Amino acid sequence: MNVVEFIKEKKERFHQNNAEFRARIEPQFKNLSQILSKTIANTLNNPWISKINPFDEEEANQQQKPLVLVPAAAEMYKKLEAQLGEETFCGEWFTVEQSCIDQFADVTGDQQWIHTDPKRAAEESPFKSTIAHGFLTLALLPKLTDAVDDSNNPYPEAKMAVNYGLNQVRFPYPVKSGSRVRARSKLVGLTPMRKSIELVHEVSIEVENSKRLACVAETVLRLYF
Repeated sequence: MNVVEFIKEKKERFHQNNAEFRARIEPQFKNLSQILSKTIANTLNNPWISKINPFDEEEANQQQKPLVLVPAAAEMYKKLEAQLGEETFCGEWFTVEQSCIDQFADVTGDQQWIHTDPKRAAEESPFKSTIAHGFLTLALLPKLTDAVDDSNNPYPEAKMAVNYGLNQVRFPYPVKSGSRVRARSKLVGLTPMRKSIELVHEVSIEVENSKRLACVAETVLRLYF
């Protein structure tokens, strides 16, 4: 057998083995692909999955059609658009008492001594006082911005207002027990939808007699009409 015949024979065996390998493996891949496709389809069609975020339905419909706001939403959007970039609220001072901090510690289970032990905090803490939990300061946002005052609703035209979440939150400075805080709010984002409007506010929590802020948060609110 010369070199040419040897190479030719090896080439034929390679193609034969390759064909046999493909014949064995392709049905397995095909079956795996069918199982994967079926699993994904079943997951996406699962009614529980489809209800994870009931508000997404409006977003999906909005992408399919030209955006036309309902009259009440259009009127409110025009009004809010003129306020973009402006401070829209400045609240009253509120005292964060130790009793308030203790109640929050009981509810959340965060009993760290820097929050709940005034004597130890006075001796060991760099702040020489107990301080409010950062999340307590955040939780006070509805009260500090009057969002829970039914008698002073800033969006009476809306059928419902929903807290949609937060974009970002920072706690630059601690709130010592007994300190007074207040909120300032600025409208920084506005997104129209067919039956709703999404508002983004930058909320700053001031501490009395301090140049540093206790909290800066971007809140997301949706108004439904």
